[in-house]
Amino acid sequence: MDLKEVMARNLRRTRHDQKLTQEELAERSGLSARYLGAVERGDVSASVTVLGRIAEALGVEPAELVKRSGRRS
Repeated sequence: MDLKEVMARNLRRTRHDQKLTQEELAERSGLSARYLGAVERGDVSASVTVLGRIAEALGVEPAELVKRSGRRS
């Protein structure tokens, strides 16, 4: 699994854990819901600036969004 897919999976899980919609997270982060959805699907690679904005909006460290799980895929 490449890093773009890792981030997509972690972002979706974290957003769901916080019971946020894509629209709510988009508003908090100042991004469009369409772009955020593309990041969450792994269709686009987020820049480190965008990674920081998303992490701040979620209240997590950016590293949490790109951290690989202990399992191998």
